[in-house]
Amino acid sequence: MGEFVRLDVEHGIGTIRLDRPKMNALNVQVQEEIRAAALEATDRQDVKAVIVWGGEKVFAAGADIKEMQTMSYTDMVDRSGPLQTSITAVARIPKPVIAAITGYALGGGCELALACDFRVVADDAKLGQPEINLGIIPGGGGTQRLSRLVGPAKAKEIIFSGRFLDAQESLAIGLADKVVPAAEVYSAAQEWARQYVSGPTYAIRAAKEAVDRGLEVDLETGLEIERMLFAGLFGTRDREIGMTAFVERAEAQFEGK
Repeated sequence: MGEFVRLDVEHGIGTIRLDRPKMNALNVQVQEEIRAAALEATDRQDVKAVIVWGGEKVFAAGADIKEMQTMSYTDMVDRSGPLQTSITAVARIPKPVIAAITGYALGGGCELALACDFRVVADDAKLGQPEINLGIIPGGGGTQRLSRLVGPAKAKEIIFSGRFLDAQESLAIGLADKVVPAAEVYSAAQEWARQYVSGPTYAIRAAKEAVDRGLEVDLETGLEIERMLFAGLFGTRDREIGMTAFVERAEAQFEGK
């Protein structure tokens, strides 16, 4: 458990909780604690789905600009890789990951949300990549993940302008997946995550890997990734359970094996 980031686990759902008042700014320490929490969520067998949450008031308002202001070019050459990989550690959690967004998800906070599979957003939240206003560009994956999610033209417009998006616009372009009142964000994320807790763990894992890895390669290679993962699932107990239940017209009781 880190000073500012912890993993709380209850009923199969792991919550990566950011808690660095006031705005959950992602300084170097927070970045490394996010990485540690993501790796723990990956390794723990009792975690079937993950929520990333900054609390009732704010998700994460971005990087710690005061910390970055004093960095030289060589400082950032050394730091930019670990910054990216700390966010990528969340993207690589082989389980469904849901961002529960209240308040602001800006800059590095938006990049953290983009690393999740789904985003539940408060109706009064603001999202964006305002780095251009600091004379820089997103450095934690924003230029790549945002363009893959909403398309290159829309991503460029958002990044070039540095403007904030409200919840409804985020929903319309696919940056948000569900919009709810702020007080219901975490419970809505829990409800979403709960459906995966009793599901076929390795099939869900394979589906996530097929989609994510497939987006990184050409279609032919992606189809081969899918084929290998599909065939591999025939070695799992849950495949036997699922098909037997289907044939017998019963409800499958998956074991996660």
